[in-house]
Amino acid sequence: TSPFTFRKLAGCTLFITGASRGIGKAIALKAAKDGANIVIAAKTAEPHPTLPGTIYTAAEEIEAAGGKALPCIVNVREEQQIINAVEKAVKTFGGIDILVNNASAISLTGTLETATKKVNLMMDVNVRGTYLTSKACLPHLRKSKNPHILNLSPPMNLNPMWFKNHCAYTISKYGMSMCVLGMAEEFRGEVAVNALWPKTAIHTAAMDMLGGAGIEKQCRKTDILADAAYCILTKPKTFTGNFIIDEVLLREEGVKDFDVYAIAPGHPLMPDFFLDVEIDTTAMKQERYGRKSNTFRVIQGAVTEEYVRSTQGVFQFELSGDGGGTWYIDLKTKGGGAGFGKPPVPADVVMSMSSADFVKMFTGKLKPTLAFMSGKLRIKGNMALAIKLEKMLSQLNSKL
Repeated sequence: TSPFTFRKLAGCTLFITGASRGIGKAIALKAAKDGANIVIAAKTAEPHPTLPGTIYTAAEEIEAAGGKALPCIVNVREEQQIINAVEKAVKTFGGIDILVNNASAISLTGTLETATKKVNLMMDVNVRGTYLTSKACLPHLRKSKNPHILNLSPPMNLNPMWFKNHCAYTISKYGMSMCVLGMAEEFRGEVAVNALWPKTAIHTAAMDMLGGAGIEKQCRKTDILADAAYCILTKPKTFTGNFIIDEVLLREEGVKDFDVYAIAPGHPLMPDFFLDVEIDTTAMKQERYGRKSNTFRVIQGAVTEEYVRSTQGVFQFELSGDGGGTWYIDLKTKGGGAGFGKPPVPADVVMSMSSADFVKMFTGKLKPTLAFMSGKLRIKGNMALAIKLEKMLSQLNSKL
């Protein structure tokens, strides 16, 4: 039932940054099925200890899918490596028709918690890398019949919620979006420049690191972005300056079955960053589930030696609004515990949120991951332990 049945990208050359894995590789494989040439501009030449794939394994997959591959070692922080890869691409394939700026770095940390080297990494890869790769490819793109630049970046949403918890990351992603805004106008009539962003979280190695085990059920496959990218890249160059959301575009193109893109069809999906979540009025109307003291009493009664042994963490909650204050759950010291006030030992994780959202979270009405991504929950400390707590909550919900 897919509307993408013609080999529209046959013979086209795509220069894709970060194409050794994840979204970049998915877009590459989609184009390869048409018989496209793919320049894999990524930095992983040797197998990574935790991340899958190298530029060479990606090249094998692209060739197997029907495309031609040119693996190039490119760290987009190094301008000369970008220039060398562009020259090699032109020499090998005769030109460049499409640039996909996919390479990206992420650190979801507050201003005081973000190390300078992390700030530099995000600015260098996301903003500067996108800018310099575009600059290097543009002279060649202008010679193509239907040239495109596609940045994997969000629509610019100036809601402060998207800045307050990870200011540096947001600035860096919006920097990529500003490249779209500026270059689309600068090269109007010559090169199409657009942005693509997912409506929901996408299952990649980065998402596994951010969300931990089990997060994939709330995600879609990279295929949805590959299909959306294909759709954009096969449009005429007059289609430019757009900030596109994958699902919105595909619905317009006639796609009706989105379960095919889900990792776990039917499971609730987590919205991606920078897209304001629609308010769930039914959840708002529902009666609050008792006071926090009752919630902690139930938790205290449900804490077992097994929970303590498997979690080994102390959680402190700073709650604002009606009935706020400091509360804790101790899943570290023998016997464990929960209650009002500061924990008996220093907390490994400090979570800040409103009292109302806290009650929703502990009664299964608000998923901690969604609360975190939408800015309702702030987390300081050990992120892995915060994920462990989410697992425990899912087991406790029936008792709360």
